[in-house]
Amino acid sequence: MTAVTVLAASDLSIGYTALRRPPKVIVDGINANLKAGELICLIGPNGAGKSTLMRTLAGMQPPLAGSVTLLGGEVRQLAPAELARRLSIVLTERFDAGMLTAYELAALGRYPHTGWMGSLGTADAAIVHQSLQAVDALELAGRQVSELSDGERQKVMIARALAQEPAVMLLDEPTAFLDMPRRAEIMTMLRRLARSTGRAILLSTHDLDLALRTADRLWLLPRGGPFQSGAPEDLILSGAFEAAFRGEGVMFDAYTGSFRSTIDAAGMIDLHGEGLPALWTLRALEREGFCVARWGTDSPVRVEVSGEANALRWQLTRAASTTVYHSLYELLAVLQPD
Repeated sequence: MTAVTVLAASDLSIGYTALRRPPKVIVDGINANLKAGELICLIGPNGAGKSTLMRTLAGMQPPLAGSVTLLGGEVRQLAPAELARRLSIVLTERFDAGMLTAYELAALGRYPHTGWMGSLGTADAAIVHQSLQAVDALELAGRQVSELSDGERQKVMIARALAQEPAVMLLDEPTAFLDMPRRAEIMTMLRRLARSTGRAILLSTHDLDLALRTADRLWLLPRGGPFQSGAPEDLILSGAFEAAFRGEGVMFDAYTGSFRSTIDAAGMIDLHGEGLPALWTLRALEREGFCVARWGTDSPVRVEVSGEANALRWQLTRAASTTVYHSLYELLAVLQPD
């Protein structure tokens, strides 16, 4: 079954306007869509316009050209209450929640549905409860927001966005203040929510590794454009991902899915071995500036150095990590004497 398109950008141009000055176009010609039940990550280098695009999609900033439609209605023409029933947004900026509890903060998401008095009915309270439960934050309901950790606070903010019952959720850098385990937890949770609730979720992020691992599609926004959309694997294999993040002294390695330095290597090394000892020996060698030219899977782990030290052959044990590192740094001391 084909997923339903809930948000679409057509020939969209984003940027800024100023009095008596020509508009400043950041990116133009954006054609993209969000489908129900999918998680999309918006990625790109700093200054590419990710936040500007998010604000434009949310109706917080007018487009310079083109249109954004949400469930068939032009975003800029929707009444605020109607827009809030169709779309929710979680911003990066922190705010002072005062004495609000986590439950009360999540309950603010029902405002578009409760009228000007803001009184929660039985059905509203049930939705707030379900939203907190969906993000594994039900046990936080009675605690004040000021007492929560960054990860707990972000869960409650996502619960508030869920409580709006929108078709689309936009999140601007939802993992910005979190440590790595909490980042992975939030990204995994958002993917699960997209699937279980049928909502389209778009988030901007600098966590490229997590984006590659969790997103159904990527929206790739290089500095100066052009905007591209596709499955993570397609964007990597086409070279578009590497081109967007290419910088002086840094390159994306499509074989490992990570970035590495392109500075002149201290030496060329062939690494043979298998399992975790071989993997972390590889990491240690690269950290010391060596280029691992070839990788083998024979045993035991050993390092072969070519170039000026091509006669040197060093055996590394697989028995214990400490022994691997001890032997490795003895090798490096030979190759790079003080």
